[in-house]
Order: sequence, then structure tokens, then C-alpha cells
Amino acid sequence: MGNSDKVLRAGDYEALANLRYTLRRFMDFSTSAAQEEGLPSQQHQALLAIKGHLAAEAMTIGMLANRLLIEPHTATELVGRLSAAGLVARNSDPEDKRRQTLILTEKAEAALLRLSAVHLKEIREMAPELITILQRLQKQIV
Repeated sequence: MGNSDKVLRAGDYEALANLRYTLRRFMDFSTSAAQEEGLPSQQHQALLAIKGHLAAEAMTIGMLANRLLIEPHTATELVGRLSAAGLVARNSDPEDKRRQTLILTEKAEAALLRLSAVHLKEIREMAPELITILQRLQKQIV
């Protein structure tokens, strides 16, 4: 019998519901924190994706679209807003002039530092609850 054929128990549903609730609480916290910093949530996510991209190859609009699960034209518009706000600098890719690489400005770095500090604090406070939920799901569904 495959996993899709498995009968789920009430505890499975409870654990899934608790996970979704906890994740929604975190996302609500994240949105509020970004707004207090003067950033829409999607802009905060974009800045974090750019900063968190540690590969040797610089972040491009296409990579950003992939990371944020949005269409490339939406990412282009988002980068335009970030650039207009003085948060991102766009440079032509030396290997492919059609592509633009993205670099955070000092203004973005400062905002992201403040936001990341409060996010890490919140995650560390939520971690025991999340770990318990995930362990429960792992035990029940495997």
C-alpha cells in the first residue's frame, strides 16, 4: 500500500493543522516586522533571497524569480521597485549582457540586518514547538 493509500489518523490531522497554524503565525509575524521596517513582505523576501545566495555566480532576476516562486516578469517589476527604493543595484552580467545581476545596497543591508535579527529571535522562540510538531509528523506518517 502506497503512502497515498494510507489511512490518516486524527493525530495526523491535528499535527498538520498545528504545523500550518504555527507557520501562519510566523508568516504573520514576518509580514508585520517587514512593514514596521517600511518594506512590503515580498520585498523583504527578495532582499533575503539575494543576501542568502552564496553561490559563486551572482544572483540574477531569473534566479530571484525561481527562489520566490514567481514569474520572471514579476521579479523584474519587483527588482524595479527595490531599485527605485535604493535597496538593490542592478549590473549588467559581464558574461551575458542580457542578464542583470543584483547587489544589495548599504540601505538594504542595514534593514535586512535588523529584520533578520528579530526573525532569528522569533524562530528560536518557536523552535521547540516546531520541532515537536515535526517529530510528531515524522513518527506518525513514516
